[in-house]
Amino acid sequence: MSIPEGFRQDAKGHLVPVKMIKPIDLARDELVIELVDKAKALSKALGAFKATAFGDIKAFVEMSAEQYKATIGGKKGNVTLLSFDGRYKIVHAVQDSIKFDERLQAARALIDECAVEWTLDARSEVRVLVNEAFRTDKEGEISTGRVLALRRLEITDLRWQRAMQAISDAVQVVGSKSYVRIYERIGDSDQYASIPLDISSAFVAASAPSTLH
Repeated sequence: MSIPEGFRQDAKGHLVPVKMIKPIDLARDELVIELVDKAKALSKALGAFKATAFGDIKAFVEMSAEQYKATIGGKKGNVTLLSFDGRYKIVHAVQDSIKFDERLQAARALIDECAVEWTLDARSEVRVLVNEAFRTDKEGEISTGRVLALRRLEITDLRWQRAMQAISDAVQVVGSKSYVRIYERIGDSDQYASIPLDISSAFVAASAPSTLH
C-alpha cells in the first residue's frame, strides 16, 4: 500500500497525518530507522567477511596440503592459523550437533540396574549422577554433555560397560556448524583474547579520553 504524502503508517496499519504526530515520536522513528539501516549494512558486511574467511582458510589449507601431494576431502575443521609473530591467531572449527537414538533407553535400563544395586551398598552418589545425567530440560531434551560424561567414570561392572557402549552407539550426528574465531595475544604473554564480532561483546571506545591523576 502506498502511503500518501504527509502521512505516516502506524504499527496498527492506520494512516496518521504527520502534523498530528508528536515531534518526539518522529525523532524516535528517525533514530530507529537510522540504526536499523546501519545494523543491516553491518550484518551484510559480517556475512561477507564470514564467507571470505571460510573460503580463504579452505584455500590455504588445500595449498598447504599440496606441498605434500596430499588431497584433503570432506569437511575441514579444527584448524589453527598463527601470524608469523604469533600476535594473532585464527581458529576455524566444525562443531557437530548430536542427538541420541533409541539405544539410549537400553543404556538407561542397564545403568538403573547398577545404580539400584549399588545404592544398597551406600553408593547413592551414583544414583545422583545418573539422575542428573538423564534430567531433561524444559523442551524435554537430555543434555548430551552430561550423558557422555558418564563414560569418564571408571566403573568395571560389565553391565555398566555395556551401558557405556550403548551410549556410544546411540550418538547420532544430526548437523554441524562451522565457525571462525579470531584472537589477539595479550601483551607478551601466552594468553589470547578474542576479537569480538558480535554486538553484545564488541568493544566500544570512550567518547572522550579520561584524565589520569
